Amino acid sequence: MLQVPFIRENKALVVERLAKRNIDATQMINDVVALDEDRRRIQTELDNTLAESNVLSKEIGNLYKSGEAQKANLLKEKTTQLKDASKELNEALNSKVEALTELLYKIPNVPNELVPQGNSELDNEEIFKAGDIPKLHDGALPHWELAKKYDIIDFELGNKITGAGFPVYKGKGARLQRSLIAYFLDKNTAAGYTEYQLPLMVNEASGIGTGQLPDKEGQMYHVTEDNLYLIPTAEVPGTNIFRDVLLNESELPIGITGYTPCFRREAGSYGAHVRGLNRLHQFDKVEIIRVEHPSKSYEALDGMINHVEAILKELKLPYRILRLCGGDTSFASALTYDFEVFSTAQDRWLEISSISNFETFQANRLKLRFKNSEGKNELAHTLNGSSLALPRVLAGILENYQTEDGIVIPEVLQPYTGFKIIN
Repeated sequence: MLQVPFIRENKALVVERLAKRNIDATQMINDVVALDEDRRRIQTELDNTLAESNVLSKEIGNLYKSGEAQKANLLKEKTTQLKDASKELNEALNSKVEALTELLYKIPNVPNELVPQGNSELDNEEIFKAGDIPKLHDGALPHWELAKKYDIIDFELGNKITGAGFPVYKGKGARLQRSLIAYFLDKNTAAGYTEYQLPLMVNEASGIGTGQLPDKEGQMYHVTEDNLYLIPTAEVPGTNIFRDVLLNESELPIGITGYTPCFRREAGSYGAHVRGLNRLHQFDKVEIIRVEHPSKSYEALDGMINHVEAILKELKLPYRILRLCGGDTSFASALTYDFEVFSTAQDRWLEISSISNFETFQANRLKLRFKNSEGKNELAHTLNGSSLALPRVLAGILENYQTEDGIVIPEVLQPYTGFKIIN
C-alpha cells in the first residue's frame, strides 16, 4: 500500500497519477490525510496523558516513602482519571488506525510516469516486436484441434474430472509441458535466481502482503474451513518469504524462481479467444521474483525483460513487448510490461508474461525493509515476472511449429523432451 507520508507530501501528484487508472482519487486521498491528522492528534494526546500518568506515579511513590500518604492518595485519584482517559484515547487511536489501514488497502499503486493513459488492453503501447511469423501449410489447425489430433491434451477428460479450464496433458504433451518447466527453471537459475519449491496454498496475511487481498478475492479459490487460498501465482508465496524481514543492504539484490501450478477463478466467457489453453482455471507457470534496492529496481526491471526476451529468442517464437496503460496495469504495480507470442493459427497475440515493478507498494504491506548505509530502516522494492506462463507458450509452439508431418519440437527443448517431433 502507499505510504502515508508520501501521500501527505504529494497529494496533487498522487491524484494526478491515479487518474491514469481512470480513478478520481481526490476524496480518498483527502480522507487519508484527514484520518492521519486525527490519528496523530490522538497519538500526541495519548502520549501526553501517559507521560503525565508516569510523572504522577513516581511522585506518588516518593510521597509514600516520605510518609505523606494523604497527598499520595489524592494524586492516586488523578492517576485513575488519567488511566481512564488513556484507555479511551487508545480505543480511539485503534479505531482511526483501522479506518486508515482499511482505506489504504483500497487505493492502488501510483503508476510510474512512463505508464500511458488508457482504459483497456487496446490502449497498451507496443514498444518492440521481433521474430518471423511462419507461413503455415494449408489446413493448419489451432492448438485445441492439434491437441485432439495428436492425443496430447484432453480438454473433455479434464472437464469430466473437474470442470472447464482443467485440461489433462497426455503422452508427449505431458513430456513437452514438463520439459518447458525444466528449461525455464534452468534458464532462471543460470541467470542467478535461487530455485524454491513453494506452497500452493497461502494464508490471508500472505494474500494481503502482495496485494491479491482484498482486491482480487473473487479470482481466488478459497478453502473456507481453513481460511487458506489456492495461489493465483508463485508471486504470492515467493514474495511472502520476505514478509516481516529486515535485511542488510549488503544482502540486496535477491532473486528467486519457482515453478507452481496456479489457480484462478476468472469469470467465464465464450469464443475462440478463450478456447483450449487460452484461458484456464489451473495452469503451470515459472516465476521470477526480485527484492531490490530502490535505486536499482528499474535497472533490474530492464534486466528481467532482457532475460525473458532471451528465452523467447531461443524458442524462436515471434513476440512483442507492450507497456501497459493505466487502465490495464494491475492494482499493485507501478509499471508493467507484457510479453505476447503470435499464434499463427489463431491470427492473434497471446499474453505469456507480465513483468512488474511494485516499488515499495508490496514492501509496505509486507514490512519488508533493509538497513541502509546510514543505519536507517528503509522499504525495499519488489519485482516479479512470468518466466514463463506455460499454457500460451505451449499453444504458440504447437501452432507455430506445426507442419504437415507433425509438430516439430523447438531445437532448444529437444534435449529435455528426448524427441524431435509430435506425430
